[in-house]
Amino acid sequence: MKNKKTEPYQGFEQGPIRPPSEAASLLIRITRNCPWNRCTFCPVYKGSRFSLRPAEHVKADIDMVHKYVSMLRQGADASGRLDRQGLSDLSDRVDRDEYAAFNAALHWTSGGMESVFLQDANSLILPPDDLIDIVKHLHSRFPWIQRVTSYARSHTVRRIPEDKLAEIRQAGLNRIHIGLESGSDKVLELVKKGVTKADHVEAGQKVKAAGFELSEYVMPGLGGVALSTEHAAESADALNRINPDFIRLRTLAVPPGLPLHEEYRTGRFKKLTDVMVAKELLLFLESLEGVTSMVKSDHILNLFAEVEGRLPEEKQAMTRPIRAFLDMAPEDRVVYQIGRRLSVFNTLEEMKDDRRAARVRNLCAENNITPDNVESVIEEAMNRFI
Repeated sequence: MKNKKTEPYQGFEQGPIRPPSEAASLLIRITRNCPWNRCTFCPVYKGSRFSLRPAEHVKADIDMVHKYVSMLRQGADASGRLDRQGLSDLSDRVDRDEYAAFNAALHWTSGGMESVFLQDANSLILPPDDLIDIVKHLHSRFPWIQRVTSYARSHTVRRIPEDKLAEIRQAGLNRIHIGLESGSDKVLELVKKGVTKADHVEAGQKVKAAGFELSEYVMPGLGGVALSTEHAAESADALNRINPDFIRLRTLAVPPGLPLHEEYRTGRFKKLTDVMVAKELLLFLESLEGVTSMVKSDHILNLFAEVEGRLPEEKQAMTRPIRAFLDMAPEDRVVYQIGRRLSVFNTLEEMKDDRRAARVRNLCAENNITPDNVESVIEEAMNRFI
């Protein structure tokens, strides 16, 4: 880990990713890349070196965005809108080396300016006092914000003293996203996650006890064929012990270039078909007991966008489309699989639209997509989403 406290300020920065739920958020980069960066399923930071950004540099980024947010608000009309000419005039006044901050401010103002996401992969690795300083400065500049969120690793959270974690929460960081991925120790070891199930449970409980909202991410398919049942059951058991606010689903994809892809290419890792993933997801949901989490399926990699709802009362509604899919004839499943990947269908219910269904059936016929080859077609499509 490299701490660049002596480096010169290079201007406003933003990292490469954020959770889908943070699409409208202001992105403030406080670390660069990932301090672990060994997970075999993750393509994002490979080949990039991790470093901390000095707190003063991050605060300078916040100040720069504040400057342009203020200018945008001053130029807006009574409804809060800025017309095209006003925007053009303001754009002409932007310093050439500050366009990234201006664009961030413009995006944020158009999204309502309610939330901020701290990048990159594990912002809580920053020294707690520095993180507290940054979050307090953020709230001082934008006192109206409702949510400040960050990714964190379970390994990192476990090492933060409870009083410091409480101070971070009191400063105004109020939601943490953790990549559980799996609750199976075998799966976690297989994909080099660098934590155990016990680590995940301890960290999740610690985050909740400190008063944060907690999002835990689960990756259907991560155990492959050999560990599918264990992956589903152990992941549910870990979450039953944590009771996070959100359980977010991210179906595994294995594009070329990943370490896991080499395992897949040589046959050492056997990837699940969509039907197998559906069965695994059904077992996972059925095994969630005693939790009040909100399940979210907010990513195109997921086959079922409608598997969303509050536990326990909406569990049956979430499992219904999965059961319906599994009960379909293979040819009908192919139509839904292709239609979903092409965004023709967002839900299984939309297959009842005859025009949409006919469009996908014709596409499958024209390209000779059948139950025998649909997985290879889908794999190519999913890799394009990574």
